[in-house]
Amino acid sequence: MTTRRFKVLLEWDPEAQAWVSYVPVLNHLSTFGESREQAVANTREAILGYLEAAEKEGIPVPEPDTEPELVDVEVAIA
Repeated sequence: MTTRRFKVLLEWDPEAQAWVSYVPVLNHLSTFGESREQAVANTREAILGYLEAAEKEGIPVPEPDTEPELVDVEVAIA
C-alpha cells in the first residue's frame, strides 16, 4: 500500500461553528467537522473519495508542485 501526503488548510468558522478544511491541490476540495478531529477525519475520507473517483474517470491527480503558503497581507483601511 502506498501513501500520499496532502497539505490541508484547517480553520475555524465562527459563523458555522465548525472547523473547515481545504485541500488546495485537489481543486480546493473542502469539508468540515464540529471538532478539529472530525474535520480531519472527514477530510481524509473526502480525499479518498476524490482519488477513487479520479482513478475511475481517468482524471490525473496532480502532484503538489509547490507548498501552499500562508502569508500575512497588510491592507490600509481608511
